[in-house]
Amino acid sequence: MGTTVGTLTLALCGDVMLGRGVDQVLAHPGDPALREEWVTDAREYVALAEARSGAIPHPVADTWPWGEALEVLAEAGPDVRVVNLETAITRSDDFAPGKAVCYRMSPRNVGALAVAGADVCVLANNHVLDFGARGLVETLDVLERAGLRVAGAGRGDDAAARPAVVDLPAVPRTAGRVVVLAFGMLSSGVPASWAAGPDRPGVNLVPHASPATARAVVERVGAVTRAGDIVVASVHWGSNWGWGVGDDDVRFAHALIDGGVDVVHGHSSHHPRPIEVYRGRLILYGCGDLINDYEGISGFEQFRGDLRLVYVVELEAGTGELVRLRMVPLRAHRLRLERAVASDAAWLAARLTRASRPFGTRIEALPDGALAVSRSP
Repeated sequence: MGTTVGTLTLALCGDVMLGRGVDQVLAHPGDPALREEWVTDAREYVALAEARSGAIPHPVADTWPWGEALEVLAEAGPDVRVVNLETAITRSDDFAPGKAVCYRMSPRNVGALAVAGADVCVLANNHVLDFGARGLVETLDVLERAGLRVAGAGRGDDAAARPAVVDLPAVPRTAGRVVVLAFGMLSSGVPASWAAGPDRPGVNLVPHASPATARAVVERVGAVTRAGDIVVASVHWGSNWGWGVGDDDVRFAHALIDGGVDVVHGHSSHHPRPIEVYRGRLILYGCGDLINDYEGISGFEQFRGDLRLVYVVELEAGTGELVRLRMVPLRAHRLRLERAVASDAAWLAARLTRASRPFGTRIEALPDGALAVSRSP
């Protein structure tokens, strides 16, 4: 696709979970021990996926979990790539007390993240402290050594709230910078105790989608941005399953746009959720998972969690207005992403159109297999 003159292209992804079963098929798997009610060894998730889809030739290359998503990203040629990294990268055994599910990947497998060329890894989610403060600090160290920017978590509250800033080439077609502010909410399962403090590692926690918290975020936007910036608010919120969006969340997203945010990048749901174009700006209420090890897990089949999307967002440089949204459907198969077939793309288009109807948004399947967004008549 590429970026045209006067525009800026972002590639936005939902939850990228390279831990647990995915970590076990990579070249340097970490300790597979789990403390889940039914599963105590991460390799069981590999076995479940193989029983569903066929043998996985592990150890696999770092590119394996991304599969054809790497071609999608290369074709899009985005200026900036943003993912929500929903796993700790650590050797820590400090399992979070009372946490039903904990994700970690081996630091030696960080190449499986770096291979996607992410410009910003969002960490404000409900799994980054699954292995305690020690696990978070190691995650930050690993990402720093790999040259990957982070947003939404840090060694203290100032660092956790600090946005990731991506400087862009000083040519006429682009804005000067893309600024990514990231925060998590209690509604996504982020424990209140995970909030970063002055001397406490943690996440940038915005407890609720309220007018007061929206004002606080907007004030932060004004304090850290300058003319010409493109501002992305990346928020981990809401439940894992379900198509509806609460009124409070809608008002919160609108307040962010009114306050200077150009794109709301929502995540936490395991499947894509409604899309809105508000005042010419894009709101993704839930991007859905991109990479996980859920392939062999039954339940919630009506949401088609095996289908994933890469969001290619073209914006007008300097104003942040949406020019075009193109979504490329993928399907998980053997813990790897493959291009979705036409019938799957059509199902996603129809289901997302139904979910997005309250926002006046229609999704259509294009001849090349991608999805596009338009306003309903």
